[in-house]
Amino acid sequence: MKLLATSEILNLVEYERVREARRRELIDMKRPRRVQVGRHLTFVFENRETVWFQIQEMVRAERIVDEAKIAEEVEVYNSLLPGSGQLAATMLIEITEPSQIKPVLDTLLGIDTRDYVKLTVGPHVIVGDFETGHSDEERGKLSAVHFVRFALPPEARRIFASAEVALVVEHPNERARAVLSEETRRSLARDLA
Repeated sequence: MKLLATSEILNLVEYERVREARRRELIDMKRPRRVQVGRHLTFVFENRETVWFQIQEMVRAERIVDEAKIAEEVEVYNSLLPGSGQLAATMLIEITEPSQIKPVLDTLLGIDTRDYVKLTVGPHVIVGDFETGHSDEERGKLSAVHFVRFALPPEARRIFASAEVALVVEHPNERARAVLSEETRRSLARDLA
């Protein structure tokens, strides 16, 4: 997937003019890219549009106008984009009850450090590769936001649009499987093209 360039980021005034329309478009586009797995895990598959919007919102929230600082944000957020033959997702551990946040996070310790999260494409099993630094098992700390990549082999990419595709979690304290809808597969297949 082509990386975003600093020149694609709108200045604050330009962005405010289009923000509401772009936000509505993004909500519609993200709907099939959001997959609930089990009780607490949601995966949001990233692409150029989702990452562009995150950068724009960061620039807006922080009131960033310096080109060099915007370039830094673009560089950081570009790391969220999937590479060739990959799908990339933000994995959110969603807990609505404040008193349950720590207990639930504690039960999911290590979810990002072993082969607990997988994508299956027909007979192919692709283990998620998590970005490091979001948990510390020794200290009992786990972030509620993680970034994961799935590097699909050529045969899995070839059959992606027609095969059963599922996200699978096989953590000792959370076992779940979610089959991706046809709409979700179509949306993600465009990322692999």
